[in-house]
Amino acid sequence: MSTIDHLAAARDQLLTLLAERSAKRGDFVLASGRRSDLYVDCRLTTMSPEGQRLLGVLGLAALREAGWDADAVGGLTLGADPIAYAIAHASAFAAERQEGPLVRAFTVRKQPKQHGTGKRVEGPFQAGDRVVVVEDVITTGGSALTAVEAIRAEGGEVLGVLAVVDRQEGGREALEATGLAVRSLATAAELVARLGG
Repeated sequence: MSTIDHLAAARDQLLTLLAERSAKRGDFVLASGRRSDLYVDCRLTTMSPEGQRLLGVLGLAALREAGWDADAVGGLTLGADPIAYAIAHASAFAAERQEGPLVRAFTVRKQPKQHGTGKRVEGPFQAGDRVVVVEDVITTGGSALTAVEAIRAEGGEVLGVLAVVDRQEGGREALEATGLAVRSLATAAELVARLGG
């Protein structure tokens, strides 16, 4: 199986997992405060063994396809954490096969730590790192922007934003309006199609 076929099969598997485990129809109030008939709890996929494997492979491939030569990936805890860890893990396997450099993972606290170093960005992040902000679901883009601000405040260079799911509700456009490039592994429309419309 070619690399392209392998990635296409992995993406199909990820869409299936997201539709079966993470997407729900009903009447929901989102973190943004908006109401929606679609709720996506990516953690039910991103924290599963199968989801971790798929996100690592697809996330790392998306970084490389975008031309993002990232030193590290991370975003606002808690949604971004398993995505960042999966990509870092996949980069270790790729590096063993001499298929690219290691990519470190980090997490951004919602508030600065009140003790110790008082850091907001945790993990092996370093000032000067080129980073990609990862996000489970983009709705308004607010969480990603919060992470971007924290990373820049600590000396990181943000290359772009990678989301698992783009809800297609203006978040991508809001991020792009600030000059950020945005990629997603899946869209709300694709999940709705798998839920039967």
